Amino acid sequence: LLDALGASLSAILLGTVLIPYHTLVGIPIRTLQTLAVLPLFFAVYDLVSYRFSGRKTAALLKGIATLNLLYCGISLLFAFLHLATITALGWTYVVTEIVVIVLLSLIEFNVAQEVLRGE
Repeated sequence: LLDALGASLSAILLGTVLIPYHTLVGIPIRTLQTLAVLPLFFAVYDLVSYRFSGRKTAALLKGIATLNLLYCGISLLFAFLHLATITALGWTYVVTEIVVIVLLSLIEFNVAQEVLRGE
């Protein structure tokens, strides 16, 4: 559920908070909107996984951890696509979000391994 909360926070920040300040971060509105939609899908995946995980907990955790890392790659790709306009504040947001998500993903992979050992 922590991942669902984080994904929801990312979606809110990208889709509502940063849009009025897109010129300060140097990321176009369309890109912010695109990046905001992905975490919404992750939040739904997390909630559904939590509700119906049963014996598939490890696989579902590995799934969301992998999706999170993929999202980091996509975020970085978009940042580099807007290299000419992204500001230091924009880079700070992107890098901070990536660091947090990578750490969370590592925890999810570790928990998945622990679950597998316990079965």
